[in-house]
This record gives sequence, structure tokens and C-alpha cells, in this order.
Amino acid sequence: MPDPITHNAADELGPVLADEDQRPKRSWTDRLVLFLRLMAGVSMVKGLFHWAMVCGFVGVADGGFLGHTSQWQTATIFFAVIDPVAAVGLWLAAPWGAVVWLTSAVSMAVIVVFFQQVFGGQPIIVALEAAAIAAYLLLAIQAAREHQ
Repeated sequence: MPDPITHNAADELGPVLADEDQRPKRSWTDRLVLFLRLMAGVSMVKGLFHWAMVCGFVGVADGGFLGHTSQWQTATIFFAVIDPVAAVGLWLAAPWGAVVWLTSAVSMAVIVVFFQQVFGGQPIIVALEAAAIAAYLLLAIQAAREHQ
């Protein structure tokens, strides 16, 4: 039994770091989680923007939500639902979050490229979505190599 005078009970409450000396200070997994959290913020902002369009806070000069085509309405509702769901999954760093986010990003790029009458042809959106997907793939591959 440890001596109660020399034994510090607060030392027992510290976190257990099993492989602290073997793990790099800034691993690829940490970078991947940071990227996922950043993309969660972006996805939440995108989702809230789409909800603002649905509710009529944004785009009132264009006739509001009902003043647009049914294709635009459908795409806006789709992204208003899928982006916040992706944001939650990305924040939790859950595998399904990345899948939902990738579905959202690819869907946005496809709509902008192939259905220009919906959101208009905006190549900057395609470039940003492609850059985000490429960054995710790079980080995910590096994190997987780290844990072989």
C-alpha cells in the first residue's frame, strides 16, 4: 500500500497514454481529423445557407423559394438536408460522415457541370469540391499508411 503522505491521488486521474513515446507529435490521423472538422464547419454553413434559401431569408429578390424551378427547389432541399447530416458525421469523424460528405460534394459538382440550368455554370464550385475531395483522399491514404 502506498504511503498516503507521499502518494499524490491526482496522478492517478491523468489520462493514460499508452504509446505516447512512439506516436509522432503531429500524425496524419490528427491532420485528417482536423480536416474533417474543418469540412464539417463548411458543410454546416452550406446546409444553413440552403435552409435560408428554403425559408426565404436569402434570395427574396429572385422570387423566393417558390419563384424557382422545381429542379432548383429539389436540389436546394437535397443539399439543405444532406449537408448538415454530413457535418455531424464529419465532426464525429465517423466513416458514414465521410461517405455522406463525399456524396454531397460529388452531387454538387455533377449538378453544376451537367445541369447548369439548376444552379448555373460555376466552375469555381467544381474546383473547390474537387480540391476538397483530393485533400481528403490524400490525408486518408497517408493516415491509413501510418496505421499498417
